[in-house]
Amino acid sequence: MRRVLLLAVAGVACSPGALVRWNPPLAVPPIRSELNRDEQIEHALSRLTYGARPGDGPRVRSIGLERWIAAQLAPDRIDDRRVDSLLGIYRGLNTPPEEIAALYREVQAAQRQQRRDSTSMQPTPNASRRVLQQTLTDVSSAKLLRAVASERQLYEQMVDFWENHFSVFSGKGQTRLYIPAYDRDVIRPRALGNFRDLLGSVAKSPAMLFYLDNAQSTADTGRNTTRPVRLQLGRRRGLNENYARELMELHTLGVDGGYTQNDVVEVARALTGWTIEPREGAFVFRPAVHDAEEKTVLGQRLPAGRGIEDGEQVLDILASHPKTARFIVTKLAVRFISDTAPATVVDRCAAVFTDKGGDIRATVQCVVTSPEFFSRAAYRAKVKTPYELVASAFRATGALPDRTPRSAQIVARLGQPIFGRQTPDGWPDRGDEWMNAGAMVNRVNFGLQLASGRLPGVMVARADSVLSARLTSPSFQRR
Repeated sequence: MRRVLLLAVAGVACSPGALVRWNPPLAVPPIRSELNRDEQIEHALSRLTYGARPGDGPRVRSIGLERWIAAQLAPDRIDDRRVDSLLGIYRGLNTPPEEIAALYREVQAAQRQQRRDSTSMQPTPNASRRVLQQTLTDVSSAKLLRAVASERQLYEQMVDFWENHFSVFSGKGQTRLYIPAYDRDVIRPRALGNFRDLLGSVAKSPAMLFYLDNAQSTADTGRNTTRPVRLQLGRRRGLNENYARELMELHTLGVDGGYTQNDVVEVARALTGWTIEPREGAFVFRPAVHDAEEKTVLGQRLPAGRGIEDGEQVLDILASHPKTARFIVTKLAVRFISDTAPATVVDRCAAVFTDKGGDIRATVQCVVTSPEFFSRAAYRAKVKTPYELVASAFRATGALPDRTPRSAQIVARLGQPIFGRQTPDGWPDRGDEWMNAGAMVNRVNFGLQLASGRLPGVMVARADSVLSARLTSPSFQRR
């Protein structure tokens, strides 16, 4: 009996998502599926991870599929020390926002001085520029490394889901300065937490405030009796509707969420004064530029004379709206089940989202343990995005990404630069957006290079014709 127990514990310890503590808080009931058990395991590994590694299937079978899913839904209980040690090379991951802001000011000041005096001998602070650039590229490289090497695979899937849902573009001005903190302090701690908490953290993140211009948004002339202050983030002043519109269209209610243009204006008014303290790279509310008059959002009154409470009430209204529950669950179903979200899943899991007060983990469990998820129609029905393709290929070959920007640049060359979506709608999650003749050529070339060991800095466990055929096959493009 002692030997059996030791073997059982060893099986858990070496399995994907090894448990640090017993009894994860969410119990997964027996899977109901028309797939056989091997197909169920293969399907779960293809959707809830970034692809199976050699031996993952037998290990999941040894501990039980339901128990493995339960473990993935409790990432804080998963031992991920290996990936933590690998991430040590990325020093920029933990750079404080105020330090990034200081480096940026130093570079900008030197450049301004050089423009003013072309004969100036003051050197450009190249060291600061290099540190600043390294800090920014570290986030993308580390994200790919986590997708490949982390044992917390479902958690990494959800981090990517939310960073795509609340998409910001690193190429827009100072947005790139705030992305390290956006990934580290905003998205990651809340990826399986509470939606209202996540929504509020995003709304106050300098990355989103700058990207969608809310940091510039101030009360229209005559709407505030206090004296305006200079925001020091650009020249344009006045009400800016960009974030208010995307907050409802892309982040909560959806394009058909029942709001009007007047609601957009009222939400924008409620969020005036939500801006950035440039020297600290942090959120600050400035009452002097807030519109303190009465407002009405989606039929609900926001009384006059308030400050930051206006924006908080707007977030409460949107997070608890039935349309938001359906919109979020629809996107989760498209991500995990099929390009067309099954209506039965949307109905069932939107009710869970609402009943549980926006509990993300409970909602995800509803989606990924549903009969629709484990249906024959969903099996191998999704096309991998470039990011998923690269991560799954590295996992299939036992490789690790080159811990320089080169591996992340492979994802960009395949058409999906990390934090590189210019529009706020995020990267598409449907196969027809990714599959065309040119894309297939690039994907095949990537597979050939990886299988033959010709990707710079990337070492595969084995390189042969069998592996090459697998990585370049149409079936490997799907999950």
